[in-house]
Amino acid sequence: MLRRGDGPREAFMPAEDSGERTLEGGRPPMPVLPGLWVFAPNRDSLGGTSWLLAPPGQAPLLIDVPAYTAANLAALRRASGGTILLTSREGHGRCRRWQEALGWPVRLQEQEAYLLPGVAGLRPFGDALDLGGGVRVLWTPGTTPGACVVHAAGDLDVLFCGRLLVPSAPGAARPLRTARTFHWGRKGRSLEALVRWLPPGSPRWIASGAGLGALHGEKLIDGGRALLDGLLDRP
Repeated sequence: MLRRGDGPREAFMPAEDSGERTLEGGRPPMPVLPGLWVFAPNRDSLGGTSWLLAPPGQAPLLIDVPAYTAANLAALRRASGGTILLTSREGHGRCRRWQEALGWPVRLQEQEAYLLPGVAGLRPFGDALDLGGGVRVLWTPGTTPGACVVHAAGDLDVLFCGRLLVPSAPGAARPLRTARTFHWGRKGRSLEALVRWLPPGSPRWIASGAGLGALHGEKLIDGGRALLDGLLDRP
């Protein structure tokens, strides 16, 4: 569906859906596994990372919104008929603009639905959500009131952790307390609930919604289950 190098060659193109005269060209999403692409850091969401999950035979799932650029717009228009899933208010970015351009429904935890008034196709959920095809969502408050994670089971076996875990070194990530953290204690309890919720031995991969610079060029963290278990074993 998407291939390396897909995207417009021009540096700029008309912004048909943005309400602006031009769009920044930008870089297209990069494939990292079969059916999984990562977007460049998005300054609209404090340098956060968005992901496109689109295995063969499944509707595309955009996990947090990337920068609104010509390259990203072209790529996502080819991945038609998808859904936008927001892992926290820190991943909203230009959600309204993306929804208007793509026409995709927007799923987010109900605690943060009020932050997007008037966005068409808004479909909040509560404690958990089953999107089908082995893709499930769990509410994990702490980072923000409505933070959530996404697990894609099967061959990919990827946990999209939003900002519950922040990369700290190649192959490593941990909870990070910042001035924006909603509730540190609840974040710890959410991590415990997440491990109970996941299938035994899962996930293989962790895909963070935070900045990925600490991974030194890598995009995913391998050995996800061992990492999660190790975090719970810490005093």
